[in-house]
Amino acid sequence: MPVYVQHEVLGKVPDVFNAEALWQAPGLALFSRKPLLRDLLERSPREHRGRAATRCFSHVTLMLPQDDVDDDRHLTRGARVRDLAQSLAALHQKDFGDLLGADEVRYDVVGADALESGQVEVKFGHAVYLPGPDEKVLYTVTTSRDSAIWKPVCAMYPNQRLALIGHDHESASHAVPAWPFGGDGAILLINDGPDAPIEVQVRPKGAFDCNYDPVNGYYTIKSKEAGAATRLLMKITRAASTPVAAPKPAEAAPIQVRPATVWKTRARPSNEMEQTAVPLSHRPAMTPGVEGDATYAPIAQQRVSLVALAMPRLSRYRETGALALEIGLDRSLGLAANPHDAVISFAVDAGDELHAITSAGRERITAPASFTPVDAGAVKLAAVAPDMADRYCAMLCLPVPVSVPVASGARFVFGRSAPMLAALRVLDSARFLQRADGFDSASADRIGLSRNAFSFEAAGGGYQIGRLSATQALFHLDEQMQFVASIGEAGAEQPYTLPPGHHLVAGHYVLRFDA
Repeated sequence: MPVYVQHEVLGKVPDVFNAEALWQAPGLALFSRKPLLRDLLERSPREHRGRAATRCFSHVTLMLPQDDVDDDRHLTRGARVRDLAQSLAALHQKDFGDLLGADEVRYDVVGADALESGQVEVKFGHAVYLPGPDEKVLYTVTTSRDSAIWKPVCAMYPNQRLALIGHDHESASHAVPAWPFGGDGAILLINDGPDAPIEVQVRPKGAFDCNYDPVNGYYTIKSKEAGAATRLLMKITRAASTPVAAPKPAEAAPIQVRPATVWKTRARPSNEMEQTAVPLSHRPAMTPGVEGDATYAPIAQQRVSLVALAMPRLSRYRETGALALEIGLDRSLGLAANPHDAVISFAVDAGDELHAITSAGRERITAPASFTPVDAGAVKLAAVAPDMADRYCAMLCLPVPVSVPVASGARFVFGRSAPMLAALRVLDSARFLQRADGFDSASADRIGLSRNAFSFEAAGGGYQIGRLSATQALFHLDEQMQFVASIGEAGAEQPYTLPPGHHLVAGHYVLRFDA
């Protein structure tokens, strides 16, 4: 088995900054003495022929007690650390010069909290690499358990051949945050040069299933143990933010992002519905009349489905005190009944910044993006068209759409006060909205959705849409949820025709109207 990473703790050393004391014991080495650095390098050569070493390791990381490193930084600005690295490199070159070839000797001296006073730990091996002073990062490696929160693991450099990532620094050259597979196993990364993708292998062979997802641009590693449900996602990215793997994934699509409202909490009669929070500049002098809902026809053939949630720009509603809107999905990727059931949540704050939230933490995100918090499927965050960017940050596509039947030949109304399609208004609850004043009885629907937003009627050739409120923004999207038009004046006399399978955006809701 190759020495990918070798760790050794040297015995008690009176002066951890004394290079000669760390390199070799004076006089004849005693059998009872713990090997020092020279002995370790000699016993574990990089290459050998028979018992004779033909090449030795040239990159060594030295770990000293953290207190000693801190004291040196405070008292001498790190001079003793630098002198130690230079002295050990000189001894290394002197004693092993004939086994180095063209390799440059490099030492890195760092602090470690786990070491006791007088202890020194050394690390070297095939997967230990120290970059040169002017060497640029070629790849960065990050890992995730949920595809939303990605944590850095290591960098790889143009001249670096190997990196071993795993449970901790004892078993690998780089520790993976929240490594899910225990102390056994590791992942070996092989760099064949800047023009080749990184090769990924598991150690020991057969311990894991390792598959590359070209759509999302990351590897999924799973244990082969019976009943094991744990997984690790790993992304290998060029320093220029171009994902690299085998095969090379497509680049992400460009992101479109663009950045006064009064919300009055007041006493009202029990029969009066809530006010809608709308920008002052969009408030009408008088709300036009609204026709009442028609009765249901006995046979329903058409369907309306909630397929996505439009994440609003809360900066438009700053005077309402809205701090954040947060939407959680449970393990089945349906809308979570409460925050504790959410495996992933998406939030937009008062500064219009989007965040993904999981048990691993909180991470700022941009659209478009895709997440796989569980193996059940992907969650997509779609970018919005420029014509909608002043109102929305992104559209959260629902893996599990909500659908209800509607009857043809009757006219219905959608809005906060309308019972029709109420099952699709999934955000009609105070739990999704956070406000600065702590007032917790305001539905999230009060942001952007009127009491009576629009009317619709299934008719030949599509749906007849009527805009019922002068402040209600309505947007027409096609089958692929691409922007078609902003719906302006549209009433009972001259309705707007929405083709079957197309979408209508009103408030937070992206509704698909199917024939």
